Amino acid sequence: MSVTEQMAPGKPVSASQVEMVQVVLPSDTNPLGNVFGGTVMGWIDLCAAVAAQRHCRQIVVTASMDALSFLAPIRLGYTVILRAQVNRAFHTSLEVGVQVEAENPLTGELEHCCSAFLTFVAIDAAGHPIAVPPVIAQTSQEHERYEEAGLRREDRLKWRHRKKQASQG
Repeated sequence: MSVTEQMAPGKPVSASQVEMVQVVLPSDTNPLGNVFGGTVMGWIDLCAAVAAQRHCRQIVVTASMDALSFLAPIRLGYTVILRAQVNRAFHTSLEVGVQVEAENPLTGELEHCCSAFLTFVAIDAAGHPIAVPPVIAQTSQEHERYEEAGLRREDRLKWRHRKKQASQG
């Protein structure tokens, strides 16, 4: 069995959980005092990458981010809290969910700003995809996320297949 085919033992979702905190500075904002969407996307990608790497203890690369919709603005001076965990692992890829909240530093009020699902692929030193450990869902919420991640993966693969066909036709 080659290194790329070896299957590591499963890991619980808790092994991948990450909480990242950012303070919104003037350089992060537009003229209205709201964080740039691209800045939030960068924070999401970084937080998710740490979760993916914690899960598989391999180099990971971002393969995709599902649609991202902003539900509320994040203001200058606010604290941004990003929470990520691996929802499910497939053969060489994993889905990571990230939730973003903004905290008003004067009141402590939290507001959900956006959530995202990202797909990462684990790679070896030569850049080839390698097997990742399975996820062990332990709570009912983790089981629900696990099942939903499988459905999202099916949708992503169908979409990718349609895009490939459209580019060839």
